[in-house]
Amino acid sequence: MTDPRDTVLSCEQFQALLPELIGSGVDINRHPHMLSCELCRELLAELETIAEAARQLFPTVEPPDDLWNQIESAIIKEEQSSDSRTDAAEPAMKSAGASTGSA
Repeated sequence: MTDPRDTVLSCEQFQALLPELIGSGVDINRHPHMLSCELCRELLAELETIAEAARQLFPTVEPPDDLWNQIESAIIKEEQSSDSRTDAAEPAMKSAGASTGSA
């Protein structure tokens, strides 16, 4: 079976494949349909303009360098706190069980 990306496509067919092509990381500008279709080249240019504008509206924010250390510390503190609560509850549970058993 032939790959639909390698055959002559209508604009509608090509545009339906466009998200897949963009996601695959291939150079869309080298696709046979793009080489022969001014309409789709213009569409792609407009999409790239929109994508760039969106990136500028929502810039990538890099997390602080020590973020993972902060997360790890919070997890360790939570585990220690949980262990402390469990340890404190055990004697009460044992004494409750002892008093119940002696009745």
